[in-house]
Amino acid sequence: MRRCGEWQPPSPPRNGCFHLLPFLFTLLLLLFLFPIGGEDVQIMAQNPSAVNNKKEVPDRRTCILDTVLDAIGSTPCIRPNHVPKKHGVCCDVVAKCEFLNPGGSVKDRIARQMILDAEASGRLRPNQTIIEATSGNTGIGLSLVAAVKKYPMIITMPKKMSHEKEVTLQALGAEVIRTETALPWDHPDSLIGMARRLEKEKGYVLLDQYRNPSNPKAHYEGTAQEIYDQCGGKVDMAVFTTGTGGTMAGVARRLKELLPNIVIVGVDPYGSILADPSVPLDPKPYLVEGIGYDFVPDVCERKYVDRWVKSADKESFALAS
Repeated sequence: MRRCGEWQPPSPPRNGCFHLLPFLFTLLLLLFLFPIGGEDVQIMAQNPSAVNNKKEVPDRRTCILDTVLDAIGSTPCIRPNHVPKKHGVCCDVVAKCEFLNPGGSVKDRIARQMILDAEASGRLRPNQTIIEATSGNTGIGLSLVAAVKKYPMIITMPKKMSHEKEVTLQALGAEVIRTETALPWDHPDSLIGMARRLEKEKGYVLLDQYRNPSNPKAHYEGTAQEIYDQCGGKVDMAVFTTGTGGTMAGVARRLKELLPNIVIVGVDPYGSILADPSVPLDPKPYLVEGIGYDFVPDVCERKYVDRWVKSADKESFALAS
């Protein structure tokens, strides 16, 4: 079998200046690239003054992968040229296309990491049933990993999430329990309350992406290094939609170690408290899926965010259409 070759980083970006305000308009690109929502694209503004770096990764064009799980990660970065141009952005804007993971989202990374770590610790044993509360994407990732490893899978998911997600989960062999969207997170019949209750009553294994350190770990060890390598170490700003906050926390922590001057921007929808937990929650529901919460998950380390931007349904869906 042919051995995988060494990956070569892209050529340096054409320019590196940026103006913050017009740049922030490009945050809505996240929904354009992955309209069903979630933390699935990270945007980077590049500075050509930093050092280059290389990382050896499997070349899918020349290697046969053992399972679909080996195809998780190593997603491409692309330049979404028309959106920055429309808003007058003069820096290089790069989008990391996490929707190209096998399960269609960034959550494939944490699904694999949480299950591997649970197996290694002895918490998850063969044939045990896994249960997880999710807006859909983590459930799809977990169901994919569970199908490969032959674990029964149960998903609790709010009714507002798309029917397509439910169909995908069922196709992967998961049982789906729909919960009322408007219930607070700590209500016993909410998606989180239901999962925690069934864990105790039925003895299921709850991996709990909201509190599981394997969530940010997957991004600290994987996603962040990919971004750094693909951008040649030239990143001035990274922008993240924020749900559990695991993607943001893991990537931001590692990038701030590598690039101390980087600016981290978190995107939070109106109706969520992640941008400012001290402000009373706006009871108005929002339709964008997979981001925002009515509580701050344990893995959402807000200390890494330098600036927050609030997003609205109308503008998000307008750009996505």
